[in-house]
Order: sequence, then C-alpha cells, then structure tokens
Amino acid sequence: MTGSLYIVSAASGTGKTSLNHAVIEQMDNIKMSVSYTTRPARVDEIDGVDYSFVSIDEFEKRIEADEFLEYANVFGHYYGTSKQRVAADLKKGLDVILEIDWQGARTVRKKMLDTISVFILPPSRKILQERLTGRNQDDDEVIARRLKMAGEEIAHCVEYDYLVVNADFAIALEDLKAIVRAGRCRRDKLQTAWKKLIDKG
Repeated sequence: MTGSLYIVSAASGTGKTSLNHAVIEQMDNIKMSVSYTTRPARVDEIDGVDYSFVSIDEFEKRIEADEFLEYANVFGHYYGTSKQRVAADLKKGLDVILEIDWQGARTVRKKMLDTISVFILPPSRKILQERLTGRNQDDDEVIARRLKMAGEEIAHCVEYDYLVVNADFAIALEDLKAIVRAGRCRRDKLQTAWKKLIDKG
C-alpha cells in the first residue's frame, strides 16, 4: 500500500512545525518531507533533517533540471520540494507531511491529485502577533512583513480539505492525528485488503 501525502500550511507563527513534529513523534510510518532551502540554518537546525541547505546556484540548477514538485522564493530565500524524495517515500508505504505555503499547495494539488490538505489557523491575529514576537527568531521588520502576509495566507484556508485551530496545542495535535488516521482508513487505501476479505468470504 502506498503512503498518503499530507499538505500542511499556515501563516508563520501558527505552530504548524511543532504540530507536525509531534505527529511524527507519536505516530508510526509517517515522516516530514525534507525541503531544500537557500536560507542559512538556524542554531537548532540540522542539515538533512530539518532542511537540506544549499547555495542559490545549486538550487537554481535543480530548478533547471525540473527536480522540484514545487518551489518558491520566500523573503529572499528559495524553498523547494524534491519530486524524487517524496515519490520514493510514498512508494515505501510511508505517509509524508509536506509543510508548504498555499501557493506551493496549489501547485502540488495540480500535479498530485491524491493529497490530503490541512490548514492550521491561529485563534486570533493578536495571539499570532504575540507568538511571532515571542519566538525571538526574526527582527521587527521581518515580523511586520509576516503579519502583513498572514491575512492573505489565512484567506486561502478555504482551499483546504481540513482546518485545525491551534488555540490549545494538545487539542490541535489530536485533531491533526485524527486527520491522518482518517486518511489511512480511506477505501482506496484499504481496497486490496478488503477485496481479499470479500473474495474469501
């Protein structure tokens, strides 16, 4: 049985990365898609685990070679999803979480019809601003840009299959895990198993 591709998007500071990592820690046979990026690694990030950090030149060569399922330039840095990596993981039967923005999600949905998409919402704009400021990862100018973009990003939540509000992390995590479990119970995913059962009956 092939795995499912879960697209998870949100405005910056909504908690999608923490939720995704918690899902992977608590569930079997699911992993994050490791994207390529040209931005510098943060202190706690590991090359090949959080991202594959490459130069702009290398990234653009991969664009020319059509190696990406989707890619984007965000705040001056490239981010891209490897076609080969995703296809190989799905073929192994692993579920894959793809953490991308709404534009990338649109591109992937056009190329891969069998996806399950989730948009993570903040409980309010005020709380989103507090979370972005409290991370101490970006300067005031970057935070202002992220907040300005948040409204546009949130407006695209209507394009997704599921919405999860991250007001309480534990509840949001259970909601996201429930979506993954539901995806694994889809008829097309279990068709081979139940066909054998019916045939033997």
